[in-house]
Amino acid sequence: MTSDSIVVSALIPASPMRIYQAWLSSEEHAAFTGSPAHIDDRIGSAFTAADGYITGTNRDLVEGKRIVQSWRTTEFPADAPDSLVDISFEYDKQSGGTEVTLVHDEIPEGQGEQYAHGWIDYYFQNLKSYFAGVGEPARKRATAKKPAVKKPAVKKPAVKKPAAKKPAAKKPAVKKPAVKKPAVKKPAAKKPAAKKPAVKKPAVKKPAVKKP
Repeated sequence: MTSDSIVVSALIPASPMRIYQAWLSSEEHAAFTGSPAHIDDRIGSAFTAADGYITGTNRDLVEGKRIVQSWRTTEFPADAPDSLVDISFEYDKQSGGTEVTLVHDEIPEGQGEQYAHGWIDYYFQNLKSYFAGVGEPARKRATAKKPAVKKPAVKKPAVKKPAAKKPAAKKPAVKKPAVKKPAVKKPAAKKPAAKKPAVKKPAVKKPAVKKP
């Protein structure tokens, strides 16, 4: 199986021993990488970094000079063997710092470039920032608590609630004067007409006519 190999280096403003100690300290490794790490300075000891993304084992340790580890990430194919990381620390007299050189071999093919960027962005650049303070031990900076910064209280503008509408006053009921309807007089019932007394006509006696 083919594999990739990369070499990256950087000048770090700290002594070889301080960088070596920080690399193999769970507390400081987490502090300069910005992610949880569990690591120590014993050969054969397993370690994790980047919150479990990186795992491996210390293969060889030379105090203040060299760290050799087996190394892999969660992106390695399941059947890929561990890669090998060899880190050396060389004191630079001119700057008073340390030239850190990292050789990374046996990387799964096609993944070398991404890890080269990862070592520079998440390790070397962060180590430079971590040790940039002058006259202040890195271990002290890593454990010091930052003073809490109180943010000025921001007063929110008072929000005026709309005045509650008062219920409309009920107008007193106006009693309308009772209107008396004019009494309607019913027409008087007609009395039946009185019967006039019958007038008897005098009987007229016809003269008797004598026959001859």
